[in-house]
Amino acid sequence: MSVTTERKAEIMKDHAQGKGDTGSPEVQVAILTERIRNLTDHFKANHKDNHSRRGLLMMVNKRRNLLAYLKKKDVERYNALIAKLGLRK
Repeated sequence: MSVTTERKAEIMKDHAQGKGDTGSPEVQVAILTERIRNLTDHFKANHKDNHSRRGLLMMVNKRRNLLAYLKKKDVERYNALIAKLGLRK
């Protein structure tokens, strides 16, 4: 259900702006997207798990806020990120 350390390191490497970048909006959105996708699969089997659903909604809202921030700061980076992650505008 959670993202493994190896998978998280792989995501950071793919989306980092520079070496050692762990906090840029791109990295944060990519990790949140991975966690959201894992939880979405979890809910297909456990549709009554409302406690985890609250966590999912909080992650979706955090990702939306980070994407809004990135769009406000740099539209080109925003467009590249949503294309790379397969998110809709």
